[in-house]
Amino acid sequence: MHNDPQNGPELTRRGFLKSAALTGVTAVMPAEKASNAHSEKSSASAATFTAPKRQMGKTGLECSILGVGGYHIGTVGDQDEINNMIAKAIDHGINFFDNAWEYHKGLSEEKMGTALKGKRDQVVLMTKVCTHGRNKDVAMRMLEESLTRLQTDHLDFWQVHEVVYYTDPDLIYAPDGVLEALTKARQQGKVRFVGFTGHKHPDIHLKMLHNGYDFDSIQMPLNALDPNYRSFEKNVLPVANEKHMAVFGMKSMGGSGELVAKGAFTPQEALTYAMSLPVTTTISGMDSMLVLDQNLEILRNFKPLSAAEMQALRDQGKQFNDGRFELYKSSVKYDGDEGRAQHNFPKVEELPA
Repeated sequence: MHNDPQNGPELTRRGFLKSAALTGVTAVMPAEKASNAHSEKSSASAATFTAPKRQMGKTGLECSILGVGGYHIGTVGDQDEINNMIAKAIDHGINFFDNAWEYHKGLSEEKMGTALKGKRDQVVLMTKVCTHGRNKDVAMRMLEESLTRLQTDHLDFWQVHEVVYYTDPDLIYAPDGVLEALTKARQQGKVRFVGFTGHKHPDIHLKMLHNGYDFDSIQMPLNALDPNYRSFEKNVLPVANEKHMAVFGMKSMGGSGELVAKGAFTPQEALTYAMSLPVTTTISGMDSMLVLDQNLEILRNFKPLSAAEMQALRDQGKQFNDGRFELYKSSVKYDGDEGRAQHNFPKVEELPA
């Protein structure tokens, strides 16, 4: 859950960069095939710019206000490019890395694990468990597989993935369920902090929060359109902040860049709005050095928006308040096959057109 279209047509990030040109955003430095050691230019750039950090709720950790999404890392075919992207992100102070057991059938974790080799102690690493109602033994098996793929002996955050069906909270809280695995993994020292993610409806998140488990983190879609339609910002974010949770925002540009490609906001407006919210980090999907460079430049120029500026962007988005660019809330487009299978639904591509 993050900017991770798992099904359906996806706007390519490279195509989406054409829209970015309209904002006047320029790259931190041209994308290039750098060596593993990086160029002198990369080192000099890193020395002059470091991403701001925020406290991660009650955990005592700090992380960068911008994080790297795991789903899109799995779409990059060249491991060298992934290595260079992740090394460059770390050079610029980005230290939060997202992933999930099911992304590209484990390939996202494998690629990220390779890129983080030798750098694990520099990052806050999160992945997600994808039981979708199955018991704690399945969850513990998935944990071991994730640790192997990510080439680490522990996770900083382990979250229950894709809590998007109205029955999910009951399944998750059931005896011998995934919550028992979260507790066991913490006791074993394989996981430091635990949480859950979802993108469908604020009520599902609130049920998870109100049923009694002491989660450390929460992940939800947060962007400038959200306040006008089934709003997580209005309904869930204040509760998470009251509980002093680490809040991970996702889908700042709509999941596949829809908010930008359809003309609702520029990349700078969309990402700056999301990072100005009272969240720990905003997770952004990046599938090329070009997209990383664009996001780094936005981050370099970031200043939190005032209340008036935030409201102006919300008002700007009111013309799209029917959810047309937030299909993860109202359609199956962003529902993963693993979860649909466990809930006895067909794969999205098997549905009638």
